[in-house]
Amino acid sequence: MLRNSPAFTGFVLAVCLLGLVLSLPNLFARDTVASWPGWLPQGQINLGLDLQGGSHLLLEVDIDEVVRDRLETLVSDVRVALRSNRIRYRGLGQRGGSVVFQLVDEADAGRALEVVDELNPRGTVNPLTGMGGGRQYEISVDGSQVSLILSESGRDQLINSVVEQSLEVVRRRIDELGTREPVIQRQGEDRILLQVPGERDPDALKRLLGQTARLTFHMVDLTTSPAEVAGGTAPAGVFIVPASETDEQGNPVTEWVLNRRVELSGENLVDAQPSFQDNQPVVSFRFDTTGARKFASITTENVGRLFAIVLDEEVISAPRIQEPITGGSGVITGTFTTESANELALLLRAGALPAPLVVLEERTVGPDLGADSVAAGEIAGVIGLILVAVFMIAYYGVFGVMAVTALFVNLILIAAALSTIGATLTLPGIAGIVLTVGMAVDANVLIFERIREEATTGGRGPIGAIDAGFKGATRTIVDANVTTLIAAVLLFQFGSGPVKGFAVTLAIGILSSMFTAITVTRLLLSLWYQRTRPKALPL
Repeated sequence: MLRNSPAFTGFVLAVCLLGLVLSLPNLFARDTVASWPGWLPQGQINLGLDLQGGSHLLLEVDIDEVVRDRLETLVSDVRVALRSNRIRYRGLGQRGGSVVFQLVDEADAGRALEVVDELNPRGTVNPLTGMGGGRQYEISVDGSQVSLILSESGRDQLINSVVEQSLEVVRRRIDELGTREPVIQRQGEDRILLQVPGERDPDALKRLLGQTARLTFHMVDLTTSPAEVAGGTAPAGVFIVPASETDEQGNPVTEWVLNRRVELSGENLVDAQPSFQDNQPVVSFRFDTTGARKFASITTENVGRLFAIVLDEEVISAPRIQEPITGGSGVITGTFTTESANELALLLRAGALPAPLVVLEERTVGPDLGADSVAAGEIAGVIGLILVAVFMIAYYGVFGVMAVTALFVNLILIAAALSTIGATLTLPGIAGIVLTVGMAVDANVLIFERIREEATTGGRGPIGAIDAGFKGATRTIVDANVTTLIAAVLLFQFGSGPVKGFAVTLAIGILSSMFTAITVTRLLLSLWYQRTRPKALPL
């Protein structure tokens, strides 16, 4: 029977009221909403790059730099391995994209190959493709000369790992800026597409992404001068790093001689925050358990020595260790401004880029195109709603008024859902909303036509026709919408960018239209019938 329990009526009204409350912030400016009390809803629909403008960057990962770094690490590993096995060599270094060294005694070739092969791990196998698993380096021997070069599978695995890591680091850095729903996608082998809606300053993005933020800690060697290192007379294991600071006497320092050994790296950082010390901006940092233990050991064993903090191959601070630091935290001082301290803290929190990023393409999308698109979408939506409302009311009378009311409730619920999840609305998303408007009306048409059929050909009375019409049409509505919902889920799963935005709005619209057609329209009809008690339906 066409009767609704108080619980059902209360549920439908509560959902509609909640949707109205959650969608209200979209009627106000962001600054106004931000000033509201915390217990009020503040979620708003974000506009995509095509609607509000923003920055578009196409980045390329510097693979050559990655390969050079990997081979430089291999040089150090080979040096340690040969020395520990007492194999004499000379001329160890990186030449022509490979690591090469000469054996002093050619008879050591077999033993040297065994030692070097232990540094040549087998790559992991991709569980989806079954590819990979090959050796990372190809080793060749020509008389007393041994060469190691990255294999094809090793290079592919290195590139994939570096690009995926770069994607994640870029995502963390951009998200911490406060931007919403940036588009960050891999393109081709070594490129990254970055779109940040609402960002009007691409130079700020480039500054943020232009630093690899590789943080390392080295001991300063005060017994060796930069001239000795440059002249080749310095002992092994030291190198020159540029600096832009002053020493303890206030004299400007342009270069420091550091021990090549990395005492501690930024991988052990768990937090970095801007702060003030002696009224000067500084960056405080904190290590994890492993880093804190290492930091305590280093500062205990080297009291009185200078400890250099190196960021992106530049010494940003070289303080003297006054006493052991066992708390696992420290402070980076330097010639910071408040802004630069904030940027450095953000970079350290987000992690180090494994390779430099080169900007291949840069575009700033203005808001004019977006404003035109929004205006066109609004005009199309309003005209569509008016035409649909006029048709439904003219064709179905009072039933059409109920359908139009349910349609507006449907739009409110869609706006509430998009605001709650913080979705980004793009032009395809607007198309998805317009499409669901038609689908919502279609569900009401199915219900009304089934009610008419039950009343005219089935010989039922008004209450029986309405009840039977809803029961008969509900299954058809659910079947039709579920098949469309499956398509929307697949579009979201396998699509990207605007396609996903279309899929999200379409899926939300489908669920909302089913709810309004099956529950809201039914509630309105039951309330109308209980009030008027007509002897015949106006259909």
